[in-house]
Amino acid sequence: MYQRPDLLDTRRLRLLYELSLRGTLSEVAEALHQSPSSVSQALNQLEREVGVPLLEKVGRRLRLTPAAEVLVEHTAVILARLELAASEIAVQSDQASGTVRLAVFQSAASAFMPQMLTELATRHPRLRVTMSQREPEQALYETWMREFDLVIAEEYPGHAARVYPDLHREPLTTDLLRLAVPPTGDPWRRITSVKDTADLPWTMEPEGTASRHWAEQLCRQAGFEPDIRFETDDLEAQIALIENGNAVAILPDLMRVRRRPDVRVVDVDPRRRSVFTATRTALSNTPAIVACRKALASVVPEHLDVT
Repeated sequence: MYQRPDLLDTRRLRLLYELSLRGTLSEVAEALHQSPSSVSQALNQLEREVGVPLLEKVGRRLRLTPAAEVLVEHTAVILARLELAASEIAVQSDQASGTVRLAVFQSAASAFMPQMLTELATRHPRLRVTMSQREPEQALYETWMREFDLVIAEEYPGHAARVYPDLHREPLTTDLLRLAVPPTGDPWRRITSVKDTADLPWTMEPEGTASRHWAEQLCRQAGFEPDIRFETDDLEAQIALIENGNAVAILPDLMRVRRRPDVRVVDVDPRRRSVFTATRTALSNTPAIVACRKALASVVPEHLDVT
């Protein structure tokens, strides 16, 4: 029998919503720190409450029925309104408190996160910030999915980051991307442009990242396919390879803020990479998010120029 809408359980509706986004029970369970069996039982209970089938098997996967799609559409509105309600209550206080889950990419984490966290601890002692390193593409998606509250992300010249609905973006800084080569010796000292590296080993981040795509395009525009011998998302490891005469790479100026690596840099493109923060629109005016963005702005110059 159909259950009155006011008795539908929001937690079970959330599970159906998550399933529509993630595709499998195991992914929903992992994201929400539950077991797949408990997720399955809750969805079965929701199905009994609404009185119509919500899921159907297609091979090994589950597909949402048209009725489930209707519920998901309304649930998205409900979750957004609940978050907005909580945010509007938080705005009533001028105290930044609670927990902000922050996602950040590596070069930003090493360049200014320590100063930002110190600033917050001094000015907002009741605010707790957790930090996780993520690739910007993944972090933007996970912030939209409510796994993080604030993300520091990047956007490469000619390579726009994906735009998600209801994510509020705010510019933070810009920096240059330069060719980094070993400081002395042959053949490194003869390098004055990307074209000069056509026959030399490169180190780059893994395939699928914006940084890898941008660096590869830079090489192709110079007329060659780069010899990528070393693949790592650890930019400190890339720097070590360059310092020891093993490879060349494109490095952002952010990696040279806290310490100057023993490399020689060559200007290759006057365009700048953009670094920005993003949060869900419902959270953008809360004291906690405002405090985090102000702390970042106080320790990060509008444009980075590391010479």
